[in-house]
Amino acid sequence: MLKGKTALVTGSTSGIGLGIAKALARQGANIVLNGFGDSEGPKAEVAALGVKVGYHGADMGKPADIEAMMKYVAQEFGRTDILVNNAGIQHVSSIEDFPPERWDAILAINLTSAFHTTRLALPAMKKANWGRIINVASVHGLVASAQKSAYVAAKHGIVGFTKVTALETATTGITCNAICPGWVLTPLVQKQVDAKAAAMGLSNEEAKKQLLAEKEPSLQFTTPEELGELAVFFCSEAAKNVRGVAWNMDGGWAAQ
Repeated sequence: MLKGKTALVTGSTSGIGLGIAKALARQGANIVLNGFGDSEGPKAEVAALGVKVGYHGADMGKPADIEAMMKYVAQEFGRTDILVNNAGIQHVSSIEDFPPERWDAILAINLTSAFHTTRLALPAMKKANWGRIINVASVHGLVASAQKSAYVAAKHGIVGFTKVTALETATTGITCNAICPGWVLTPLVQKQVDAKAAAMGLSNEEAKKQLLAEKEPSLQFTTPEELGELAVFFCSEAAKNVRGVAWNMDGGWAAQ
């Protein structure tokens, strides 16, 4: 379905980003990965699906790095046809104790980076009259939780940015939508599980159950693979008039 297209997925060396990258690769899209840590393993996983794979280690908190990454994609692959803004970090603290530098970093990586990638990807998408912009927000882009002020503010912001992008491209072949996952067992969430287990003297499995029971009625984690299939749908012909939605895949979290 996506043969000949190129997808840039930020924050894609593990977790949700890698799951989305692999789902798009299965549909024939060439993939550019981005993220910290090991890149060779994820590159090999995606390459095994029979597509061309690139990697750029841009720090998504630095506009100059983002510009360099977008130039790399254009030079090596032609253009970014599918842009998945997934990079994100988290910090948990009450507002009065929240370190200002952590607030700034979360807003830069979780929100502002999507502005920079989008503004740089749009000209080529408009010229081709085809593009898909998928912003990985969160259920926290729709509802709030205490102790997560910067993350909730950034994710609400990305939902708003998604709607504006969709409106500005509404008469073109470009769509922009947001995915809002609930709990996904990524390395980021596993840290929260570990902390809960240690603080409450629970086994890891018991800590997972308690974490889910607090918010997610389905009592099950969403998987990166499921989120990847939703991204594939957004890229399909069937979704060409799905514009500006914040699609929650959250086990009923936001329905409460």
